[in-house]
Amino acid sequence: MSRQIVLDTETTGMDPATGDRIVEIGCVEMVDRMLTGNHFHVYINPERDMPIEAFNVHGLSEEFLSDKPVFATIAQDLANYIDGGELIIHNAAFDMKFLDYELEKVGLKSLTSQCSVIDSLKVARDMYPGQRNSLDALCKRLGIDNSKRTLHGALLDSEILAQVYLAMTGGQESLFGGDVTEEKVLEVSQSLLEAVENNLNSSADKTRVIHANADEMNAHNDFIVKFKR
Repeated sequence: MSRQIVLDTETTGMDPATGDRIVEIGCVEMVDRMLTGNHFHVYINPERDMPIEAFNVHGLSEEFLSDKPVFATIAQDLANYIDGGELIIHNAAFDMKFLDYELEKVGLKSLTSQCSVIDSLKVARDMYPGQRNSLDALCKRLGIDNSKRTLHGALLDSEILAQVYLAMTGGQESLFGGDVTEEKVLEVSQSLLEAVENNLNSSADKTRVIHANADEMNAHNDFIVKFKR
């Protein structure tokens, strides 16, 4: 069983070393590439003011966050939730920097020391070099609905990122109904050939059958062999 956690944070700024803090964490769980509906979501009191630049991004005000728990009270719950999972984060270095800072501050292990991390931004840049690879840009490119994303929100962004990541890494999954294997390729190819043959036989009295020549058969065989490698 493969368990992955898609994670996002919202913060007061760009760098915890200069006093910026996490104000929201959102995670969604996938098991064997399927969303389970299990999630972790919390707003956090940063114990400081909210810069207007950050407020304009996520809409979380100092007043709204004032009665929310501080990070120290939710740190162990977060660590327990992600334990044993593989993290998927867009621009992972940013979120990990904040999370590691906060966890180490309360005496817990950093995420980088206990979890493997996939940076979906790096995946996107490898797939679409030279193009914009923000979450919004990827949604537009991959046909994923992000109309509810009027502001950044950690849980909503995690849910959207899960769909983006699955779309980017799905390969031929939708065509073959799961992971691509030699057996599935041969099964689908055989079914297609049988369907064509049945169709030709049923209309033989009306249709002139043109059999594949040697070059066409070789091209078909090369196509099948390609999936065996």
